[in-house]
Amino acid sequence: MSETLYEALRESHEIQRSLLRKLLRSKPGTQARISLFRELRIELEAHEAAEERYLYVPMLMDDMGLDSSRHALHEHHEIDELVADVQALDSAGEAWLDKARELSHQVHHHLREEEKKFFQVSGKVLSATQKTRLARSYRLDYERMHRKLSAY
Repeated sequence: MSETLYEALRESHEIQRSLLRKLLRSKPGTQARISLFRELRIELEAHEAAEERYLYVPMLMDDMGLDSSRHALHEHHEIDELVADVQALDSAGEAWLDKARELSHQVHHHLREEEKKFFQVSGKVLSATQKTRLARSYRLDYERMHRKLSAY
């Protein structure tokens, strides 16, 4: 049986959850913390780009998916702003940890909402063939974005 879009997305969701756990447990001001944050930033950005292209855009084309897609896109924007906020702070400071916790909370909220609500709505809109085809497209774009962002 072919992979569905939801399986591919959940794989990245688990990577995000794991990176956030490790990041919040990392020691202040260490290279490990800086590296984990970079890895998280790349993961979030690659996932968001591919997810928006291969899940949100098809959902925006259907009336039933319009509101939930707009909401999810808004949450991606909020996450992007929090990433930029964390990046601007000193990784040894308490403000950095506070902002990283806020980022973790927002990402976890978004992933829960997406998995519990958005996937169910999109499951009614997308056909089985679309879910498989979109999984392949998502996976290729996600990997391409990972390579591109890692090169910086």
